[in-house]
Amino acid sequence: MVPLPTSGEDLRALIYDIRHITRFDYGAQVKFARCNLRLKPIDWPGQRLERHELVVRPVGRLSPARAEAGLANVTRLVVDVPVRELAIESLARVAVDRLVPMPAAGDPSLAAIATMARDHPDLSAAGPAAYLYPSALIPLDREIAAWCAPDLDPARGCLEAAIALACRIQRDFAFDGSATVVDTPPADAFRQRRGVCQDFAQIMIAGLRAHGLPAAYASGYIRTLPPPGQPRLVGADATHAWVLLWCGPALGWVGVDPTNGIWMAGDHILMAIGRDYAEIAPVDGVVLGSGAQAMDVSVDVAPVGE
Repeated sequence: MVPLPTSGEDLRALIYDIRHITRFDYGAQVKFARCNLRLKPIDWPGQRLERHELVVRPVGRLSPARAEAGLANVTRLVVDVPVRELAIESLARVAVDRLVPMPAAGDPSLAAIATMARDHPDLSAAGPAAYLYPSALIPLDREIAAWCAPDLDPARGCLEAAIALACRIQRDFAFDGSATVVDTPPADAFRQRRGVCQDFAQIMIAGLRAHGLPAAYASGYIRTLPPPGQPRLVGADATHAWVLLWCGPALGWVGVDPTNGIWMAGDHILMAIGRDYAEIAPVDGVVLGSGAQAMDVSVDVAPVGE
């Protein structure tokens, strides 16, 4: 694991050690693989990456790569020696010092946010423009737009509306890991009213974008607490997904978690931000070989000092 903090680290922040292991069993020898790894958490307001290390076993060459879309730290992995198995271990330490948003009477309305986003000059990956429109995995959907509409009155304050919609998704949808797969369209999960964090985030994003609001897909981790009296199980955590809504130049990007009906705050650690999951998947790439591929992921999010 990553070493304990040095004296220069901010002891007021929550400090997390994150261990993310991805194991591939290829079933037969793979002659060549080239993968993009988005396993290094980004720096973001309220979050600071202290250190990060990638370890690949049994073999692999790592080099920095350019993020083609979204906000992500991308590393290129090339394996050019035949292998049957591959393990990718990411070790990170992140300091989180993020306040819980508080809706206020003076917050910009959703109508004002839509206008500001269309007129905003920032066309970078951190600007609102790229997140106004449908993306590969999150098309516009009339049914989702209509279902979200009661919470998205244009005159409503942006923070109040965002948490209201997140809470309604949390109430009305059941978490079911067997109901969907990674490429299930948001419309299918919406009709079932079942799915996982990726589905709930994509449904909320589809609703927000349908109403002219800039919404981004956030990938990362959330601190999970064991039941009372039970120990925390090492490796039992998982990657998580939630939503960022751009709330104007003053408030910036504000995170909401529709899986849990809460704000992005001290328990959330951002790994990457994009228009949808396809842009910021933790691992993707090309493998040359034969046989079935099995993947196993183990994640451990541990506050330092526990």
